[in-house]
Amino acid sequence: MSVDVPALFARHQAELFRYAARLLGDGDAAEDVVQETFVRLALKPPREETQVRAWLFRVATRLASDARRAGRRHLALLTPERAAGASGEPAPDPAAGAAAAELRGRVRAALEELSQKERAVLLMREEGFAHREIAAAVGTTTKSVGTMVARALEKLARRLDLDAEDVR
Repeated sequence: MSVDVPALFARHQAELFRYAARLLGDGDAAEDVVQETFVRLALKPPREETQVRAWLFRVATRLASDARRAGRRHLALLTPERAAGASGEPAPDPAAGAAAAELRGRVRAALEELSQKERAVLLMREEGFAHREIAAAVGTTTKSVGTMVARALEKLARRLDLDAEDVR
């Protein structure tokens, strides 16, 4: 099957980047994941053209998982001072920046406690994926996606000390 990689890049790059950035918490690493995903698309596209979007997210999920493992190894090599400053841009208002950073940290920590599949399902749902697309991307059945989303949201709410309705 031949695919129009530039057209698919134009159509899916932004949503794939948002997804990878949320998985990784790092825009630079997310850009690398997106780039590698489209390189793989050009080299070996999926068999079915109708499944390209799910295929892209499945590949990006795997690459992000690999990048997270590599990132943990690299951070372990940094000194504590360098590791603390390695992840962001300076905030314009220190108080607002501290509050936002604290909230991001709580959400990131709560997401880290979920399994890779649970994180992927929630983030794909946030990107507007249909259940059949999520199922294809994470390798499960369409029927189980709703249950997976509900369970992941409940776990996330518990970890953030929220009512389950607050995270829906």
